[in-house]
Amino acid sequence: MSNELSIQQCEACHSDAPKVSDDELKSLLKQVPDWLPEVHNNVMMLAREYTFKNYKLAWAFANKVSELAESEFHHPAILLEWGKVKVTWWTHSIGGLHKNDFICAAKTDQLL
Repeated sequence: MSNELSIQQCEACHSDAPKVSDDELKSLLKQVPDWLPEVHNNVMMLAREYTFKNYKLAWAFANKVSELAESEFHHPAILLEWGKVKVTWWTHSIGGLHKNDFICAAKTDQLL
């Protein structure tokens, strides 16, 4: 199901762009079922932790996520640890979730 999202491109997002509604959130989460909504400092974000056999594999994945972020001009938080990478997407300009975050989550999953 995330294939639909993964073929879409992020759209330019301004501070007046609408955040996803509660109904949209439910629908979009079904398309990226391994991702979880999290709230930090009153900002809704989309997060997933990936596990790897060692640091080098985790590092390589984090680099792929960075390249994706640059190509989409949409940048997540990436926490790199030994054998783990946590990726957190949200739209900074609106202080919450936009469809772009779900598009990038689906594309992140395809980097594995």
